[in-house]
Amino acid sequence: MFSQSEENYIKTIYHLAVDSEKGISTNAIAKKLATKASSVTDMVKKLSEKEVVVYKKYQGVRLTDFGKKTAANIIRKHRLWEVFLVEKLKFSWDEVHEVAEQLEHIKSPKLINELDAFLGFPKQDPHGDPIPDKDGNIQVIDKKLLATLETNDKGVCVGVNDSSSEFLQFLDKQGIGLGAMIEILEREPFDESLKIKVNDKELTISNKIANNLYIQK
Repeated sequence: MFSQSEENYIKTIYHLAVDSEKGISTNAIAKKLATKASSVTDMVKKLSEKEVVVYKKYQGVRLTDFGKKTAANIIRKHRLWEVFLVEKLKFSWDEVHEVAEQLEHIKSPKLINELDAFLGFPKQDPHGDPIPDKDGNIQVIDKKLLATLETNDKGVCVGVNDSSSEFLQFLDKQGIGLGAMIEILEREPFDESLKIKVNDKELTISNKIANNLYIQK
């Protein structure tokens, strides 16, 4: 059993490791959690004693296999609750993250397995992220950032890299959501902004936005 704080650290290390082949530095963890590096060091020691992480000086923090499975279980709960909030309670996709952050710490495996069955065993959350199964396996989705595509390329929006309320509300205003067909019409060399067509509507988006939208060709 882990405390809520320990679970937050485990999940954070997992997410940071997705984009890195190296161990995760304590400074990177501290920045992500908006806390002191000394606090991270103390927590890493606790998690190391529980065989969740391995820490080597100058090599960073790595999750053990047990740690990866623990992290996947936390993420599974979070994403299932997001599906429940959107599909059954009619929350919008920009409202669910903070609520799911609280619900993900519920300990009952039976509740989560029943929730999964009740929802029809969904494969993705409302933001397009894959939901781990009860064994911790995560299906890899073939996707690319919109910013990496070429002019005249097109594909379906399958996820977001930024799930903040502000970004999701912006996408709603522009009519961009999961399942939207996006085509790149033109790229501006000066600032890498893109002129795109979204479901027959033309608009211009910044490079920052393009680097936060996942597309499946």
